[in-house]
Amino acid sequence: MATATAVRVRTTVLPGHRVQFVAPELTEGTEVEVIALAPEPTVQAPRLPLAELLRSFPHRQLTAEEWAERDREFQEDRDSWDR
Repeated sequence: MATATAVRVRTTVLPGHRVQFVAPELTEGTEVEVIALAPEPTVQAPRLPLAELLRSFPHRQLTAEEWAERDREFQEDRDSWDR
């Protein structure tokens, strides 16, 4: 089995979609295989102002019992901070 020389190079794609690099450890005239890994472009969601984001949530009216339950949960959470 023949051994292979691995070369790792970071470079920038040039105009005309060309990639060029210099690898002195490779012998001139030798056929090589080049694999280019380009990162996937990151797609960022558009940022909404906070007020607009809050308005985008569905509006739901809580009943008195639901408000009381929320208050109990918040109070239990606050009480746990002192423990």
